[in-house]
Amino acid sequence: MASRKIEDLHESVRSKAEAFLRECGERGIAILITCTLRSMEEQAALYAQGREEVTKVNELRRLAGMPPLGPENRIVTNARPGYSLHNFGLAFDVVPLDGGKPIWNSSHPVWQRIGNNGKGVGLEWAGEWKRFREYPHFQYTCGLTLAEIREGKRPVIETVPVGLS
Repeated sequence: MASRKIEDLHESVRSKAEAFLRECGERGIAILITCTLRSMEEQAALYAQGREEVTKVNELRRLAGMPPLGPENRIVTNARPGYSLHNFGLAFDVVPLDGGKPIWNSSHPVWQRIGNNGKGVGLEWAGEWKRFREYPHFQYTCGLTLAEIREGKRPVIETVPVGLS
């Protein structure tokens, strides 16, 4: 099962995720992290959704240690294994909560607020993507391309030298 642990994120993304969570908390928005690091097997199962028959999808989900898919079999990602920043610890997904209940309706105004909070701490928010909007998805690459990340490059960890501010 995909991780929900903020500790599984690359350090540069982790620090931005922590700042994002603080920012949301200060604005009275409760947030649940639903996914951080995702294995290649999990990505393959998610990519198959909506593209393969449910029995094939559920076999991939079983192999990845994921629960079976219900009757709804819709596309949830355009990223094949190795093409999602989740596979490298450079992305995380969230859902806002209202009274402990998730708000999945992307037309709810809280989504714009959390998107702005994420952008405010330097994250890219997929809720503004043109082709495949993913309101729960935030990522950080420090300007690296997916090809560079697949080759093993990672964002530089931003630090402030001691004595400077």
